Amino acid sequence: MTATATTPGPRRARIIGKKAVLPWLFLAPGLLLALVFKFLPMGKGVWLSFFDVRPFLGDKWVGLDNYTRVLTDHRFQDAIGHTLLLGVGMSLGGILVGSALALLLEGQARSLRFIRTAVFLPVVTATAVVGEMWRLMYYPTSDGLINSGLGLLGLGPVPYLDNPGTALWATMAMGIWMLAPYNMVIILAGLAGVDRSLYEAAAMDGVSLRQRLRHITLPAIRPALGIVLTLAAIRGLRVFTEVYVLTGGGPAGSTDVWMTRAYTLGFTRNDIGGASAASVVLLCVTLLLTVTVNYLRKRGDVR
Repeated sequence: MTATATTPGPRRARIIGKKAVLPWLFLAPGLLLALVFKFLPMGKGVWLSFFDVRPFLGDKWVGLDNYTRVLTDHRFQDAIGHTLLLGVGMSLGGILVGSALALLLEGQARSLRFIRTAVFLPVVTATAVVGEMWRLMYYPTSDGLINSGLGLLGLGPVPYLDNPGTALWATMAMGIWMLAPYNMVIILAGLAGVDRSLYEAAAMDGVSLRQRLRHITLPAIRPALGIVLTLAAIRGLRVFTEVYVLTGGGPAGSTDVWMTRAYTLGFTRNDIGGASAASVVLLCVTLLLTVTVNYLRKRGDVR
């Protein structure tokens, strides 16, 4: 009798093919939504940036004129400085405060879980709600929460949002308050991977707390800090809601950032082409900054 051997090759190939297709079937609804509501409008915005958009009259091709007009506008030039200052301040402040919170709230106690949940609330609260709350706290008279505290110290009320010299810093403080808990969670994940025996050995050798943070904690959480830095670089350039809710870009344009200028150009002055050009410039700068930060982070990890 001769036994016939079955070849599992075609059947195995079909199984592998099904396994390869199945993840894409689950991803298809999300990818379709992203295509319709994100990537197609993004492509349309790039297309409109080369036109003088005239509703009911037909769009007129202007080439790079919109980009030239945006980049040479002194208000956009001022907005660049405000965006960089606000973005860098919020990013560094959020990282420093988030790191401090992570070090203070790191542990397995149940009480710490409750405190971490309470600290994380600003992240899950709508930015518009947070901005309105801080706007009430910054109320310029002695009835405001912060000014009431200053009154107890014998200091007069400060018009935080009405003074061009303090409005940007007041907005930065709110941004740090919102970003720090998010950074805290990522850094806590990095701290969870630190070997506790290293701390015990260092303590037995008489190593100071500062040296333990520098030589044990920081190298261990470097990947988490790299992620936080990348996200902070992206968020810093795209800041909008905080400024729009608190000051709307005022007073006298002292808090105007790139996104608020683009919003004003598109929805107040009805210059859709110029607003699209400003958005495309911001997109290109964000991509360039993200790639640069990732490159420097990977280079640092290799070292």
